[in-house]
Amino acid sequence: MKITRRVLAFLLILAAPALVLSGAATKQKPPAKRWFLAFVGTYTTKTNSKGIYAYRYDGETGKFSPLGVAGESADPSFVAVHPSGKFLYAVNEAGKSSTVSAFRLEAKTGKLTLLNQLPALGEDPCYISFDKTGKYALVANYSSGNVAVFPILTDGKLGEHTALVQDGGSLGPTKERQEGPHAHWIETSADNRFALAADLGLDEVLVYKFNAAKGTLSPNQPTFVRLKAGSGPRHIAIRPGGKFVYVVSELSSTVTAFRFNVKAGTLHELQTVTTLPKDFSGRNDTAEIAVHPSGKFLYASNRGHESIAVFAIHPTKGTLTFLANVATGGKEPRHFAIDPGGNYLLAENQLSNNIVVFKIDPATGGLTPTGEVIEVPSPVDLAFLPVE
Repeated sequence: MKITRRVLAFLLILAAPALVLSGAATKQKPPAKRWFLAFVGTYTTKTNSKGIYAYRYDGETGKFSPLGVAGESADPSFVAVHPSGKFLYAVNEAGKSSTVSAFRLEAKTGKLTLLNQLPALGEDPCYISFDKTGKYALVANYSSGNVAVFPILTDGKLGEHTALVQDGGSLGPTKERQEGPHAHWIETSADNRFALAADLGLDEVLVYKFNAAKGTLSPNQPTFVRLKAGSGPRHIAIRPGGKFVYVVSELSSTVTAFRFNVKAGTLHELQTVTTLPKDFSGRNDTAEIAVHPSGKFLYASNRGHESIAVFAIHPTKGTLTFLANVATGGKEPRHFAIDPGGNYLLAENQLSNNIVVFKIDPATGGLTPTGEVIEVPSPVDLAFLPVE
């Protein structure tokens, strides 16, 4: 068949929509990353753990391949990979001798090299995060009830602190757990203008103005929102978009939903729901909370009931509807992580020394164990790094 100019033009017209759609699809949704490094923080005191463990993780299958000890460290209970992918930071829980550690990260091998270590400026740090510029690390010190900000220098080392704030106020009624302030979580808001901190001892979520140029914290107005007495707020999850905030309370085994005013930095309570079945009466302490990347589902872990509570999130109201409790396949799920693709949930069972992998149903939010179980001593946190 002879291709005339008229026929060629007609064929190009037919092909154009497909080419445009193909280009649009590529632009809107780049190929998902498949391979990751996964770093697990642990407790080393009274366990056989050596510190931080590394794994190669397949985001398509949810399978792990062990790489061994990435870096020896004392009680690195919470770890966070820097957005640059070049560094990893850990808090070291050691009472009055607690520290914060900076490591150089070798992406090809998963090995960590200690760069420097600074005093945590408080007792028993249990959480570390980065501001949205990646220039500062924010730390919550549990036993001393304070929060600190450290600058991240160009070589990855931690610099001298730019902020140190002591939590203060009325204590909760549970004397054995709320005898003083207990900072348990701190992160910046989506726009980096505020820092939210959960204090278990005060039954409060504190709100600070965050100065991203100086790394400083100053009280917002109002300075906090108080939860029901005896709740014990532990961790916070922020829904994509930043307009809804969810607080898991350790002592009451509840999740409280808030609407967040992104301009004023204020919180308005929407509802509080239990993480437990109605007929459960045993000991329980909630621990971790996370929103699925789609923004459709929320998960919270129960230590005692040994389960993950699954909730649906209303698309516009931000309120929660309980869906199910799913057994974690181990004891004391202190932490869990949703992989970056939103395909799998990994429950870290601290006292049974394992991580159990669950497939996430994207339509229902349901969790199904895959059969993949990773043995690791005293796992208490997990962080991902995409690699080739």
